Amino acid sequence: MKEQFITIKEAALNNNCPECYNTNGLQITFKQKFVETNLYKSITKETTQEIECKTCNTIIYPVNWTDDIERVFAYQKKAFKPKKASLKLKKTAWLLIIVSVIVVVAIITLAVFNFL
Repeated sequence: MKEQFITIKEAALNNNCPECYNTNGLQITFKQKFVETNLYKSITKETTQEIECKTCNTIIYPVNWTDDIERVFAYQKKAFKPKKASLKLKKTAWLLIIVSVIVVVAIITLAVFNFL
């Protein structure tokens, strides 16, 4: 099973970085979990968000957030619309479903004709 987070939205922030105090480098990224197996592909409801300073290449954790960063984060989180959770079956899954249905129908047919 392959799990990864795909980027849904990125936004630049004009706040001061708590590490390097630069006002141009902060970027918030919203990601959503994507799961792929041999049978299906799925977008889940699970999301993550991360604030990173592109100037000093540091991830800014919530412990280090200023009040301004918290307010901007709250606004961006409200504006973020994740993709709808979905499940798409692959050809292998459809083939297994069809073969299973055929086997069940064959068993029922044989059972009915054996009682006649």
